Amino acid sequence: MIHLGTLARGEGGERHMSMPLRPGDLARLGRYDIVGRLGEGGMGSVFLGRGPDGRPVAIKTVRPEYVADTEFRARFRSEVNRAQQVPPFSTAEVIDADPDHEPPYLVVEYVDGPSLAAEVRDRGRLTGSALHSVAVGVATALTAIHGAGVIHRDLKPGNVLFARGGIKVIDFGIARAFEATSQHTRTDQMVGTVAYMAPERFDPVDGRPVTPAADIFAWGAVVVYAATGRTPFAAESAAATAMRILTQAPDLTGVPDSLVDVVERALAKDPVERPTARELLDLLLASSAPGGGSSPVVPAAASVAVPAADAVSGSVHYSDAAVPVRSKRRSWIALSAALGVLIATGVGAAVRFLPVQSAGDDAGAQPTAPASAPSAPAAGPEPVTPEERLAAILRGNRQTLIHVSEIDRDLALESSSTEVVVGDGTGQRSLFALESLGVDYLIRSMYDPAEDRCVGVKIIPDVGSQLVPAECTATKATLFELVRSEQTDDQGRPTYWIYNDSYGYVQWSDDDKSLFVDEVGDNPPASSFSFVDRGPLPS
Repeated sequence: MIHLGTLARGEGGERHMSMPLRPGDLARLGRYDIVGRLGEGGMGSVFLGRGPDGRPVAIKTVRPEYVADTEFRARFRSEVNRAQQVPPFSTAEVIDADPDHEPPYLVVEYVDGPSLAAEVRDRGRLTGSALHSVAVGVATALTAIHGAGVIHRDLKPGNVLFARGGIKVIDFGIARAFEATSQHTRTDQMVGTVAYMAPERFDPVDGRPVTPAADIFAWGAVVVYAATGRTPFAAESAAATAMRILTQAPDLTGVPDSLVDVVERALAKDPVERPTARELLDLLLASSAPGGGSSPVVPAAASVAVPAADAVSGSVHYSDAAVPVRSKRRSWIALSAALGVLIATGVGAAVRFLPVQSAGDDAGAQPTAPASAPSAPAAGPEPVTPEERLAAILRGNRQTLIHVSEIDRDLALESSSTEVVVGDGTGQRSLFALESLGVDYLIRSMYDPAEDRCVGVKIIPDVGSQLVPAECTATKATLFELVRSEQTDDQGRPTYWIYNDSYGYVQWSDDDKSLFVDEVGDNPPASSFSFVDRGPLPS
């Protein structure tokens, strides 16, 4: 997902959204100028770059801890060579790479469009032809990827993008270079996202390698997420999700009849029982897209998105004037859905000719300065407008995601957790409610309302101040002020700095991959937060 930040212009005047470069970031890699930052992941940083011809590109660099590993470099070189053989059918083209550079980097097609994860989270589940086009588009991509002898290994909604020309699957193949090097072979460092990982990846038999069938399982989980807003084996923790994947049948409630059978086959426990990517595509092309559903992937501004499972849709869009990029994205997403038929008849036909690959202790606090929040409207019917939803959240009448806008992730707190973490915004662990106490707020976890757990600050020796679970009692460690940042997130929602009068601002550390609380001096906080409506409080 492209974060709202620096607005960079290409030589042709086109606009590309990115975050500013940080001190120490390179200004150039090989033949490519570095324009801004697009994101950060477990494997490294992603930058917006510009090639010699002015073409915008995404440049992925490798984290320093991998660079000294000679086995990693060999794997990286091999996987890049394979990825460059993947034809650009519903995939982001691999343009260039230099495994021997310091740091090693990969250059891929820049896709200026939202991810499936962001659209479902912010606007609701997909229906009708929109859902079918996503299923076909991802299956088309897997057919191309597997045909070139590549396995994606990390297919998930965040790696499915809506582009001007249709669905684009990104980040394929390269995960293998990070999965089994001489320094990184522990099970808990296995590359992938648990909710989309096939059972054989948790329980390998006799050291058998991962096969393309693992991607087919991930396809099934992605389609279930697109159709329902949840994953087919959703549980309260990653370990519980893995156990369900290994032992239980998928929950396909909400998946349309036209897709249930093929999704069920894709989610078979035994990889041998799953269809190949080509068979999957044939099955989808043999069935027509169901009628009566939304034709654009994302409804027009005047429409109401279908709520994701167990939550009211968080489609908070303020105005195209506030975030001009949104109107362009909506048109691209609508075009993606309209091109579903073209994918099926044109690109789908071309893919058929691809080669087949076998295979706290702190005490009370005084009130702080007033929060810069909009005045709350009088209580009344279900909030409809974005402003009404935000006001209801700030009054404490709604459940909410607390979205870290700079990294496109959401705060999460589970029952057994010892600290507040970030996650993908799914499940009860990501739900919170604000409790207004004069000018400050308690941030209450809705994972289990009976547990009475709130977010607090605690000083950890040799670490610093961190966000931790705490009793929902007003103390200097649990009271937070919401300070309007005067910025918006990538969906046009107002963002806030979360401030504790005793400890400082809540921020995200890219270096430590964790949340911390600290003063910032004369500088603005590094992290801002927005609130995504997730429905009324449980009765």
